[in-house]
Amino acid sequence: MSTLLPGNIVYGGPVLNTETHSSRSLGHFVLEKYKSYGDKVMMIDAVTGVEYTAKFIYDSIVRLANILTSMGVKSGDVVSISSENSVEFAIALFATFALNATAAPINVTYSEREVDHAINLSKPKIIFASSQTIDCIIKVAKNNAFVKIVISFKSAHESKEANVYSYKNLMESKNITVNGNFDPPSCNRSEDVALIVCSSGTTGLPKGVQLTQNNILTTIDSQIESTAIPLDDINLLTVIPWFHTFGCLTLITCSCLGTCLVYLPRFEERKFLGAIEKYRIVMALMVPPLMVFLAKHPLVEKYDLSSLLVLLSGAAPLSKETEDQIKKRIGVPIIRQGYGLSESTLSILVQNDDAYKPGSVGALIKGVYAKVIDTETGRILGANQRGELCFKGDCIMKGYIGDTKATQGAIKDGWLHTGDIGYYDDDFEFFIVDRIKELIKYKAFQVPPAEIEAILLTHPKIKDAAVIGKPDEEAGELPMAFVVKQANVQLTEKEVADFVAENTSSPKRLRGGVLFVDDIPKNPSGKILRRILRDMIKNPKSKL
Repeated sequence: MSTLLPGNIVYGGPVLNTETHSSRSLGHFVLEKYKSYGDKVMMIDAVTGVEYTAKFIYDSIVRLANILTSMGVKSGDVVSISSENSVEFAIALFATFALNATAAPINVTYSEREVDHAINLSKPKIIFASSQTIDCIIKVAKNNAFVKIVISFKSAHESKEANVYSYKNLMESKNITVNGNFDPPSCNRSEDVALIVCSSGTTGLPKGVQLTQNNILTTIDSQIESTAIPLDDINLLTVIPWFHTFGCLTLITCSCLGTCLVYLPRFEERKFLGAIEKYRIVMALMVPPLMVFLAKHPLVEKYDLSSLLVLLSGAAPLSKETEDQIKKRIGVPIIRQGYGLSESTLSILVQNDDAYKPGSVGALIKGVYAKVIDTETGRILGANQRGELCFKGDCIMKGYIGDTKATQGAIKDGWLHTGDIGYYDDDFEFFIVDRIKELIKYKAFQVPPAEIEAILLTHPKIKDAAVIGKPDEEAGELPMAFVVKQANVQLTEKEVADFVAENTSSPKRLRGGVLFVDDIPKNPSGKILRRILRDMIKNPKSKL
């Protein structure tokens, strides 16, 4: 239960669970957990139907950790994974943790330009890649000498390229002998970085969020303590990408809680619904577009979804209308949403049995402090007063890799400044009402307008441009461009949209459309007045 401390600081209460405290590191904790689960089925590929036991995963982690050691990976090195959800992704992630190395997942939809930027943030020594991403990874790796080895998850993939290995061949090779155990090194919990995840900023390309061993271990302790449902005895469905913070942290925490993860590499309507029916899914990790699908799609009626008891929605706000439609249609008794950022490891505000008012994102998790500050003066505000949400606790990131200025801008005196406007009520339930940040929330992805604008301005026929999020019930927001053409040129909306599509990953495409205007509204310092552009969408007759 949250309490109010002097100075209008809200506190979620202490984390009393200490299960991770005796572990030498995150890798040590994960290995001990998998060892304890024996022959229990821990993962099911919902596409192939293959089931993976804890023993298989444990043995695979140990083998891969030894192989990576033989390749020169050691504590403090970085290993990247560019793959859709798969058991190989999980094994590579946990083997990296076992070495006390740093894992840096890469978004599988990234273009070559975006991959190059991402790996230059983290400087991985080894990159794992799936059949979907291997060609792009090989191409980009060639131009970055710090990448020593690429390992392909593609079945028995053999490449003429130097230093490209097949995961399958390495794991099955009789030339590589490893012991049946692996002894993870000790770590400095507060300093050693376990995970680097890409988080889009408002100023352009993604920043690398550094999450420490302590960030993740503390989050696991908090999850163990706060879980009301016995997660070690259920099938949980996830289609959330594991390269995404929400997906990656739920992969880690669910594995440590003993939950059987039924996973899909991507959302496909029939496979998603079929998995719920076949595996009697009790709980599913969701994002609002999936919730809209359950609420409205006619295909839902053809499947038995009666096993569903809990839907956990994150990454973007969920409307009460959608929640009510699902409860009425399917009869799911518990729908919960939460609020978190890559910079806070996982959700820091979560709805629970005592905090689930319509429109709220719940209450503070254990171990976290919160304050709401006036955006102009910085003064700490009280209940029911709107301001910027700030959080403090062991879950807050170490900082942005290689970007001291951005880190200092985000974390001040230990407080993470979120850029989101919200408030808490008299019962300490939190509500998000707006955001200072101008990120576009497309499905579960954060799209920085400045990055798309920079690309548009490279087009020879475009004089000026601005991008905003156009509200959309299913996706949340769709990137939409306002474009000023150069004088005396012919340029179509399709040309503009195609140009962006050729230079960005899928979430950044101009699905909201292109509107040609005479001028982009800006303030005296040159900052784009996006509010005016948003008003123009609401009132199409208004002139710029």
